[in-house]
Amino acid sequence: MKVLVTGGSGMVGSNLREKLNSLGIETISPKQEELDLTKQDEVASFFSRLKPDAVIHCAGLVGGIHANIERPYDFALQNIFMGSNIVNSCLENGVEKFINLGSSCMYPKEGENPLTEDSILSGPLEPTNEGYAIAKIAVSRLCKYSNSQFGTDFKTMIPCNLFGKYDDFDLKKAHLIPGVIHRMHLHKNSGKDSIKIWGDGSARREFMYASDLAVFICFALSEYSSIPQEVNVGLGFDFTVKEYYQMIAEEIGYLGNFEFDLSKPVGMRQKLVDVSKQKSLGWSPPTDTREAIGKTYSYFLDAWI
Repeated sequence: MKVLVTGGSGMVGSNLREKLNSLGIETISPKQEELDLTKQDEVASFFSRLKPDAVIHCAGLVGGIHANIERPYDFALQNIFMGSNIVNSCLENGVEKFINLGSSCMYPKEGENPLTEDSILSGPLEPTNEGYAIAKIAVSRLCKYSNSQFGTDFKTMIPCNLFGKYDDFDLKKAHLIPGVIHRMHLHKNSGKDSIKIWGDGSARREFMYASDLAVFICFALSEYSSIPQEVNVGLGFDFTVKEYYQMIAEEIGYLGNFEFDLSKPVGMRQKLVDVSKQKSLGWSPPTDTREAIGKTYSYFLDAWI
């Protein structure tokens, strides 16, 4: 089987290529300079030449709250272009196995937790990442419409928040866990006795080890017909932001205090996905959160320090 993995140099794509290659599955993952996914003619030509058996769409313009607030137009437009070009090329080239990666930000800001797949478009989105969320919803709907109109069997997986090996620890772009790991490491080494948390630390988040998502995608490829059209992938439980800070501090050995900056945005108060469909498939993430934080810190020390 020949599998095209878009965004193969990103966190999810890198973990996925690693897992697929370990199973002896051929993967193709062009770099951005080799294939611009926002250009429809380039994507169409690439698919025509490659003829992939399966496609996993991991590519996207991503970032934390700060980046999403500053660049909503970019996050909406670029992700819509990339996703729609991939979906259309899969349709035109008869790709039988297509897995599109969504995001839990697709769910309404005031959605009832745990968030079920059928609650998408049932209410207003979280404003701080609305552009990105709209793009993700649009692409998932294209998959659904293609299935309805043309008889395809395209899937959308909606993972909870992710972190782990190959994450981006750039302090200007990093999401919560890699950003905290980097800042706390610097604070420890410089002797700073306190670190700031955006908000009061009570917002709840569900973070899964990215390698575990790769394991699930490989499982889904082998059990493709049994996978629902839309399926959440997550832990089924969450922690507060403060608890993540505490777990990271324990791993790093940081003994400083936490300060709360109530002037900063915190996003949704809770974002916990319902994993009933995932559990019905007999699958659960294999990596404990604390173990995953330890592995991620080790990767950070090896790759960034």
